[in-house]
Amino acid sequence: MKKDNIIQEKSYAFAIKIVSLYKSLIHEKKEFILSKQLLKSGTSIGANVEEAIEGQSRKDFYAKLTIAYKEARETHYWLRLLRDTGYLDQSS
Repeated sequence: MKKDNIIQEKSYAFAIKIVSLYKSLIHEKKEFILSKQLLKSGTSIGANVEEAIEGQSRKDFYAKLTIAYKEARETHYWLRLLRDTGYLDQSS
């Protein structure tokens, strides 16, 4: 991983946090459905960033980053839903 690509670094670090949160939700809260949705969208952000970096063209790069953005919005939705239904602390 390049050290000077901030979006690559942050999306990977975010994916690690999402995996940890997923593990916590399934083991401690016994929540399997919403947490799986969170896992999929939260780790997909970084995967799409990685694909964008190696895009075959500017158009491909833009398309992959757009998908990463959509996945980030979806992840935000799942985090809000988990918080508002009591699975996550209000400060999360």
